[in-house]
Amino acid sequence: MTSELVWLLIRQDDDAENRYRVGRYATRAEAERVADVLDRERRKMYVIERAPRGAQAQT
Repeated sequence: MTSELVWLLIRQDDDAENRYRVGRYATRAEAERVADVLDRERRKMYVIERAPRGAQAQT
C-alpha cells in the first residue's frame, strides 16, 4: 500500500515572488521536520501547503 504525498514543502524567497517546491510528503509532520532542518542550515523561509486534489506526485 502506498501513501499519497499530499503535503508540499516550498522554499519562498524573501521577496515572496519566487517559490520553489522542495519536496512532497505523506504527512504534515514529516514536511515540518524537513523544513526545520533546512531552515537551520540555510536560513530560508519554508512553507508547507496541502497539494491540490488530483495533482500528480512528482518531485
